[in-house]
Amino acid sequence: MKHDAFTRLLNLLLGASWAFVIAGALITFKIFIVLGYPTAVLVTFVYLFFALFIVLALDSFVTNKERLYEAKKQTELLEKILDNLQNE
Repeated sequence: MKHDAFTRLLNLLLGASWAFVIAGALITFKIFIVLGYPTAVLVTFVYLFFALFIVLALDSFVTNKERLYEAKKQTELLEKILDNLQNE
């Protein structure tokens, strides 16, 4: 599959967001550990919930872009088949 600049940007953002999820969870936990272990765990889970939502959104953008590309390719092939059948 040919990747355009938009797809490459989305893949870059997706990889960077995973790095932010991992590093951010560790940093969030370490910052809030002074308030107690249960508080640190709770705040880290809240952070992870929002961060993984962003990862999911970016992944859905990539998936929908690939689905659109495949649908365009299939439509083109079906139009060629239809033209061949009509010409016979």
